[in-house]
Amino acid sequence: MPEIGDVVEMIVDKPERNLSVGIQGTIVHSHNNNVYEVELTNKEGETLDVFALNSEEFVLVWRAETQEWVPIAEQTVAIIKDLPDNIAKEVLDFACFLSFKHLMHHQIAG
Repeated sequence: MPEIGDVVEMIVDKPERNLSVGIQGTIVHSHNNNVYEVELTNKEGETLDVFALNSEEFVLVWRAETQEWVPIAEQTVAIIKDLPDNIAKEVLDFACFLSFKHLMHHQIAG
């Protein structure tokens, strides 16, 4: 569960606010029902917008409490768990393909 001070990354576009997937921000307030007020910033740290996001609209990338980045595998699981099974299966198939490709590359190189 995200906490105040954690850094999140949007996984949805908000064209009405001119915000897109990949923009990061800091949780500044926690509402009820998995809704969080997030201050979204650009790469220079300038505030782009502050508004409420549902937890399904972002992925946690940095934990303030531990001062550590969230591992990519954990971020991936957080996104996949909310997908319908048929879409999650596509992600699994792609991950298997990438794993096989990686393994083949190391066998050829090694």
